[in-house]
Amino acid sequence: MNTTTGLRVVVTGATGNVGTSVVRALSGDSRVASVLGLARRMPELRLSRTEWASADLSADDATADLARLFEDADAVVHLAWRFQPTHDPGTTWQSNVLGSLRVFDAVVAARVPVLVHASSVGAYAPGPKSLPGVDESWPTHGVPGAAYCREKAYLERVLDAFEERHPEVRVVRMRPGFLFKESSASEQRRIFAGRFLPGPLLRPSLLPVVPDIEGLRFQVLHTDDAARAYLMAVLLDARGAFNLTADPVVDANVLGELLDARVVRVPKGPVHAALAAAWAMRLVPASPQLFDAVLRLPLMDSTRAREELEWRPEHTSVDALQEFLRGVREGSGEATAPLAGHRAH
Repeated sequence: MNTTTGLRVVVTGATGNVGTSVVRALSGDSRVASVLGLARRMPELRLSRTEWASADLSADDATADLARLFEDADAVVHLAWRFQPTHDPGTTWQSNVLGSLRVFDAVVAARVPVLVHASSVGAYAPGPKSLPGVDESWPTHGVPGAAYCREKAYLERVLDAFEERHPEVRVVRMRPGFLFKESSASEQRRIFAGRFLPGPLLRPSLLPVVPDIEGLRFQVLHTDDAARAYLMAVLLDARGAFNLTADPVVDANVLGELLDARVVRVPKGPVHAALAAAWAMRLVPASPQLFDAVLRLPLMDSTRAREELEWRPEHTSVDALQEFLRGVREGSGEATAPLAGHRAH
């Protein structure tokens, strides 16, 4: 770090759910002098000490362009990720996995000393659904049937080799639970539920029943809280993986209270079959394999992040879900292509 001018940080995937929060956290800290946000489509969003540039990680020749954009950077925060099309895993592999390899190669070519990579709970192999949850040593084999998990797990292996070959780069892997905030709601509705689910339907009075499915226990974190962990990973001399979670664990009972709905036990077989049929007919974009993965992913213990990153979430998981539901109902978004909402901002 240049103690006179502060840090220069480059963020890939800077216009999405996590990216907008990370860029805000970085640009709002006095120890960061400038932020360069990279995205496929240039945003209208304006933030202090932040510039934008266009970059397509899926392009075969992207490495050279990325290395040029990474020049003189003190850290690269790699967030770029493509969730769709779920019916074409070759396309997501090209963008997510091969695109990440290009980012890693460009970090080396530009001699960037710090790489902070967005991994996920989705990288973990199936595990316990009880607290305190698994720590960062739990196997990161993913749930192979789901493309998202398969890609996140593959990149964990890539980074294992990367760290062996390039010990001069301080590598941090962030493994958050499911991330929500109000302004990401429209994007996440499109990604996981599709355009056929009207936002106003997600109103407690219209959802009288919540299904209680075996394995439906997961962890949610407000995106802004995750962003503060990313900021600390850039600023502190931290290495390795960090789980990021907030309380309470979300299950059918928590959702029932949140939605003022009755909890009804439902076998997962019929739910899987219904989702598989809807996915096959392209009525919903979320695959049945991802649904199965959610039911098998372990709960996580975030003690290491709290101790080594000096990090605490400021929002509960219920806070994050309440924001998300409000955002879905109101069509919230931001002035970026991924987060475009249905109302003026």
